[in-house]
Amino acid sequence: MTDSNQMNGAEAMVRMLEAQGVTHIFGLCGDTTLPFYDAMLQLDHGITHVLTRDERCAAYMADGYARVTGRVGVCEGPSGGGATYILPGLIEANESSYAVLAITTDISVGSYGKFPLTEVDQEALMRPLTKYNTVIKQAAHIPRMVRAAFRAMTSGRSGAAHLGLPYDIQYDPVEVSDIWGDASFASYPAHPTGPEAAQVKAAVDAILSAKKPLIVCGGGVIIAGGCDGLARLAQRLDIAVATSISGKGSLSDDHRQSLGVVGSNGGTDETWEMMQEADLVVFMGCRAGSTTTSRWSAPKPGTRVVHFDNDPMTIGANYPTEVGVVGDLRLSLDMVNAVLDGMDGHPGFGGAARVADIKARKFARFAQLAASTETPIRPERIIDTLNRLLPENSVVVSDPGTTCPYYNAYGHRPQAGRHYITNRAHGALGYAIGAAIGAWFGRPEATVVAMMGDGSFGFSCGELETAARYNVPVTFIVLSNASFGWIKASQKDDKGGRYYNVDFGRTDNAKVAEGFGVKSWTVSDPADLDRVMAEALAHDGPTMIDVITQPLEQSAAPVMRWMG
Repeated sequence: MTDSNQMNGAEAMVRMLEAQGVTHIFGLCGDTTLPFYDAMLQLDHGITHVLTRDERCAAYMADGYARVTGRVGVCEGPSGGGATYILPGLIEANESSYAVLAITTDISVGSYGKFPLTEVDQEALMRPLTKYNTVIKQAAHIPRMVRAAFRAMTSGRSGAAHLGLPYDIQYDPVEVSDIWGDASFASYPAHPTGPEAAQVKAAVDAILSAKKPLIVCGGGVIIAGGCDGLARLAQRLDIAVATSISGKGSLSDDHRQSLGVVGSNGGTDETWEMMQEADLVVFMGCRAGSTTTSRWSAPKPGTRVVHFDNDPMTIGANYPTEVGVVGDLRLSLDMVNAVLDGMDGHPGFGGAARVADIKARKFARFAQLAASTETPIRPERIIDTLNRLLPENSVVVSDPGTTCPYYNAYGHRPQAGRHYITNRAHGALGYAIGAAIGAWFGRPEATVVAMMGDGSFGFSCGELETAARYNVPVTFIVLSNASFGWIKASQKDDKGGRYYNVDFGRTDNAKVAEGFGVKSWTVSDPADLDRVMAEALAHDGPTMIDVITQPLEQSAAPVMRWMG
């Protein structure tokens, strides 16, 4: 029993999340969550709890929510299997620099080491996946550890956190006076730090001394809210801006200097020309990893590199760096523009004209493929249909498989910002359904579309019931080719077409979705695609379109190692 100055640990956790500005929790019940759920039921807190069908998708929902809101996404699950199922979403969010908190309830502290059901060392399990991680051993520690988790997730390079909440401490008393939060850590980046002025000036001087500079943006520019500063820089210097997959949206696709995605997944021969030609590459919020650089084949040795990032560990990690600028990307871009404001004049680099030529050639080839009336339906036709029919305020979510390279290369969004989501840090299949549901909860005014292959659909189709139960108006698009298409295409390219264990039986995915209460269609004739897509997007509730699609190994997918 607690007095009026105390509450129990479960109630304290709810009140602390409320104090930190949490409005949504995605999760799944279990034995060890009983007190936590009872506290959520009994208290008046204004937090919406979304019951999911597995913990992995709860984490993906929190991830999608965090990406579109800039706020902390929260997921929860029970001990044992619940803790292990939640891992994929945590590592994806952490490595992609999105603030996601996982709360896993645990067995009682008093039963540690006595071989109780579902015992696992949660702290050891989560350590390599998170920025902040602890199993709370005393109820009195709950408030300060929640505050510490929010500070860690949202400051510096944002990332994931984990809190273990044992069963017995959920009943122990916590002082009401310690229940308070810091609103400045409810969103990210919190307390951004500006760069050194001298380093910014050196970076500007280096850029202005180049003949063919190219900016390559990762997700950091969008996360920092630096899109306006980037657009101003690109236009005033007429410098082309390429992006990684995660950086797609750093500039509007309509911006004259917006080259698009470069690299091995969604990059094309045309966009790669500028990576190869550049005499100076400016990485902005981009780790210069294997995909964006096509396994570090460009920038080529001898190319000058300037690197902006809020994480000093990324600078110089892969390339000798002439100038490194450590600081928040929005503040850094504002300072770059301020330096240029103080100059009498500066050169233009001809980026818009070069981009226009490259895009004309790239999209002429795309338009020819998108107009094809072949069956099975070409993926390019699906992307073209989305480009034409999606309203301006849309969010597209893609699994990392079949759909990803096509949308990376050819997807068109007229606004800068986070309007495209895909899990490129670890690339686990089954991401899109959960992430799209979370994105809708975070941005309910947007039209949300989730794309995936039928292999991915099989990972997480149970969450269609969640979409139906909450009447989430997401349109799920399945590209069905009855195989794990990416691996099959790789076996064709790398192993001389020796296919092994990559094909599975064709499923009537529309009937599966209908069984969960989702309005569904199967499309095999390309002439039907526009009509069905328009109906699905207009429907007031979840919809699913199963498109019988050209196998990936027979396609012209924009994946560089397959295009050579």
